[in-house]
Amino acid sequence: MVAPKVPDRLRAKLARRVSLSMSEGGRKAGATLVLKDAARLTADRALRADLLAEAARADLERGHDDPALRRSAYEAALTTADRWYAKGDAKKTAASLSSALTLAFPRAVHFDSLTSPLAEDPAGYLAPFRASTAFQAMTAPRGRAVPAAAPPAGRPLRLLVTTYSNANFLQAIRDRYADHPGVEIRFLEVKEDETLRPLARGAQRMMEYALGGAATLGERAEKALRPHLDWADTVFVDWCTNAAALFTLVDPGTTRIVVRLHSYEAFTLWPHLMDLDRVDDLVFVGDHLRDLVADCLPRLREPGAPALHVIANAMDLERFRQEKTGGDTRFTVGLIGAGVVAKDPRWAVEVLRRLREHDERYRLVVIGDGLDRKASAAARAYDDLLRRDLAELEPTGAVRLLGRTEDVPGALTGIGVILSSSVRESFHCGLVEGAASGALPVVRDWPFFAGKEHGARTLFPADWVVGSPEEAADRILALTGTEETWRKAGAEAAEHALTTWDWPVISPGFDRLLLEG
Repeated sequence: MVAPKVPDRLRAKLARRVSLSMSEGGRKAGATLVLKDAARLTADRALRADLLAEAARADLERGHDDPALRRSAYEAALTTADRWYAKGDAKKTAASLSSALTLAFPRAVHFDSLTSPLAEDPAGYLAPFRASTAFQAMTAPRGRAVPAAAPPAGRPLRLLVTTYSNANFLQAIRDRYADHPGVEIRFLEVKEDETLRPLARGAQRMMEYALGGAATLGERAEKALRPHLDWADTVFVDWCTNAAALFTLVDPGTTRIVVRLHSYEAFTLWPHLMDLDRVDDLVFVGDHLRDLVADCLPRLREPGAPALHVIANAMDLERFRQEKTGGDTRFTVGLIGAGVVAKDPRWAVEVLRRLREHDERYRLVVIGDGLDRKASAAARAYDDLLRRDLAELEPTGAVRLLGRTEDVPGALTGIGVILSSSVRESFHCGLVEGAASGALPVVRDWPFFAGKEHGARTLFPADWVVGSPEEAADRILALTGTEETWRKAGAEAAEHALTTWDWPVISPGFDRLLLEG
């Protein structure tokens, strides 16, 4: 029996009741079941989409993900978006598209999990979006009236470096061009700009504007950005997030737009909000990320797409080359950074267990902050397991949590083996810093990219990369068996790191990108 259509006047009342049940019991499986049943019984398609969305969110709130439910939810939201788009309602279309995108890119699924459906099958995962007329309209290129101009002759290049809240990978670049006679550089932190910050935070309003609505957003963005665009010859946007979407919201004129994407962004909605026809160059820190993003954004493989570049992160590696301390340093395994689930520190713990079966002198030192338990229920669930591991191992001295330190080079003098235990990385600076220090590098074949054309096995020397904790332990045991063997392996790793990724080696690539055009 088909339930009668719920009158519009009852929607607000039902929405309030659903919201109340979510706040009081959203973490319980019952909330998800109630919402799914309600969605099944209603004949109102818009209300069904809302209920499915609430059911999927309730599922995630309790630390669980039902992929079929989530897909049904974002497909229903896309269907609703298409209906509103056909009616010419940009505001409601954007609201439905925003719901679909947030359901497709929740933190718990792509960041607080050891797998990602997007990494496994980008085309399949995004197929409902590519079939949506509303999404096609929202992502349709608006382009630019004139092409970017060539680098100026007779005066320094005016370079604007900008980001939204994360300048961690910019200092070496900023320092280089601050002292360059052929460059005049400015830095803009969008999040700290009182005018730009509220504009950059409005993802749904950006969608509405792309659909022909929210005219005031376009006017405000134009007014706020035009002085920067008029001054700059080239804008280098680090991180393909809010700032990249905002800077491509308006026509940049003859100003060249360069955007750098790391890894995080590929698993968010932001690349889909960026107008690729207003980007001249798109920079990646690894071939594997370039491949994944191109699979997610087919426009990148079409004529007229931005030029794609792969340039490693800017790192001053020479400062890590310090003398290793004596004693049991070769038995000390280091992990730099374990603040997110993707770093998978439990994999490192498993390697340690296997090492200690052979020799109890092996221990694990973790540098950096612990997991953020507030991130999601999925992150808390992982951290609960990790804490059990640590509660068993810390009292024996097998694990030491060093915490955050401003002197990573100094901390690395006591580390003999450096691990990359991650399920995904864009480049993994901490691993390379450890290798530059003379620690033996052991890199997990990052599962998000394992078996693909590019990944850890193509980024690093083949003998650095292992496929399992057993292989990791075998490599460590073989090359730390004697002081001589360990020091020789560490010296070779340091030489490779310094001659491949040190800033004097990498910086000419940035010169070619930014100065030569």
